[in-house]
Amino acid sequence: MKVAILSRNPKLYSTRRLVEAGEARGHEVRVIDTLRCYMNMATHKPTIHYKGKSLEDFDAVVPRVGASITFYGTAVVRQFEMMGVYSVNESVAISRSRDKLRSLQLLSRKGVGMPVTCFAHSPDEIPDLIDMVGGAPLVIKLLEGTQGIGVVLADTRKVAESVIEAFLGLKANILIQEYIAESSGADIRCLVIGDKVVAAMKRQAMPGEFRSNLHRGGTATLLKITPEERATAVRAARIMGLNVAGVDLIRSNHGPLVMEVNSSPGLEGIETATGKDIAGMIIGFMEKKIADGTATSRTVGKG
Repeated sequence: MKVAILSRNPKLYSTRRLVEAGEARGHEVRVIDTLRCYMNMATHKPTIHYKGKSLEDFDAVVPRVGASITFYGTAVVRQFEMMGVYSVNESVAISRSRDKLRSLQLLSRKGVGMPVTCFAHSPDEIPDLIDMVGGAPLVIKLLEGTQGIGVVLADTRKVAESVIEAFLGLKANILIQEYIAESSGADIRCLVIGDKVVAAMKRQAMPGEFRSNLHRGGTATLLKITPEERATAVRAARIMGLNVAGVDLIRSNHGPLVMEVNSSPGLEGIETATGKDIAGMIIGFMEKKIADGTATSRTVGKG
């Protein structure tokens, strides 16, 4: 098969591993810079052009679309879909998962457990917002934040009021979220492919830090998850419509809670922690979907 990896940087670990896995299985793999693509939306023959040439005869595309280029990146993926090319994650699913508010609303509607989360526009509602999430300490998150950036733990009500007021004063969109103290600065990254959790790791925050992201110095270790955690991760990915997803959970006194569903999960941390060939599994999943003729849109809920 001829496979396109949409990535801004061919040297990134995840991109390199996908190329290696594809080539090891006999495929022709090409890394394409998403932002260098340009599109012709002709009615009868939509095309994508790259560095002066038309991109043709691709069988599949693996989107590695960064959060900062979601709008343009999903447009490129959508154009591939219009050309009949199978995308491991569809454009609409990527968009759905990248919108934190929308994704949490969808998960909530389907009854998936998550921390109490509030959203508001007016500073007048700050006292009520704090009460709704159970008071301080609480977590404040920028909707557009990634890798732990724009996430604040407010220890006291006064600090929470000041931070929320400052964010709203800057016209920033924020979520106010219940703080799950029993998680002790740890979360679980579940790597979902299709309808299975193929790998899971525990991410532990550094001492004095509550954000467990590896980009913020957190550590990753192999973890055996419970059947309930496994089912929750698979269900969250399915609700987003993602075939490949990193689902972040935390353990609470009332069961696993979903924090986020990531459409372009990094592979380095989880491959290192688990010793598993995740890149090979992604390519293998893609092969199977194309070979058995099921490389079509997933059935997902509205929204």
